[in-house]
Amino acid sequence: MTQVLDKPGRHGKPAAPPTAASQAGRTARRKALLHWIAVHSLGIAAALFFVLPFVFVVLTSLMSDQQTLTRDLVPATWEWDNYTRVLDTPGFLTWWKNTLLYAGLGTVLTVVSSIPVAYALAKFRFRGRNLSMMLVISMMMLPPQVIIIPMYLFWAKQLDLAGTLWPLIIPMAFGDAFSIFLLRQFLLTIPNEYLDAAKVDGCGELRTLIKVVLPMAKPGIAAVALFQFFYAWNDYFGPQIYASENPAAWTLSYGLESFKGAHHTDWNLTMAATVLVMAPVILVFFFAQKAFVEGVTLTGVKG
Repeated sequence: MTQVLDKPGRHGKPAAPPTAASQAGRTARRKALLHWIAVHSLGIAAALFFVLPFVFVVLTSLMSDQQTLTRDLVPATWEWDNYTRVLDTPGFLTWWKNTLLYAGLGTVLTVVSSIPVAYALAKFRFRGRNLSMMLVISMMMLPPQVIIIPMYLFWAKQLDLAGTLWPLIIPMAFGDAFSIFLLRQFLLTIPNEYLDAAKVDGCGELRTLIKVVLPMAKPGIAAVALFQFFYAWNDYFGPQIYASENPAAWTLSYGLESFKGAHHTDWNLTMAATVLVMAPVILVFFFAQKAFVEGVTLTGVKG
């Protein structure tokens, strides 16, 4: 009679047959996974809706010139030198420098100028405070296209700053309506007892703002800074109005349109340039998302 031998397992020992407990455990894990997918199905679909276009752009940027004209979704050969070709394009690094200047300096000026105004509207009691807040909100509702003609005439004709980014940067030193509103709503969540304690210890208003309010308002300040940085980095309308006549003052958002026109058949290079424009914003948000989400979440608790 033939004897059936068990298949050897590790160390030459026969493999133990699956027990009922292990099978039940795998079944439970499978059910838990299916339940998690069912509960988060809308979130998964939304995530795929936003992630898949970015994945498509990255994969296309790594294809060859010929493959981009086919239906292939995965590069046959990974052409990393596409990014080098984009960076070697005349003017591209200049657009980078201009965008960093516009977004970086503009963000600093906006935050520094908006904090004192928001602090005054949130913590000071003075006649006309509600009217001042209404004026700030009304400025948020005013489209920039409404005042672009007189503003352009002022900066271009009176100050002779056409062809530069300074007409976009200098106004940020006088505050931003949306930033003031957001910071004011966040500062309202800080209890007045902290400010009263600082004043009892001899701190003036400025010292109270610097030593007490600013450390507690870091999430709100981070949210405002990120909003302003993203706006300036992606701004197309402003550079088109003031800097279009001077290629040396173009930003990435405006220069990308010119790059796409010059390489309208080279989709791999166009996608590579798009990735280089998006990457800094994605990295900034990735490393600062905790403070950003906390600042936005806590804003508006009090009215």
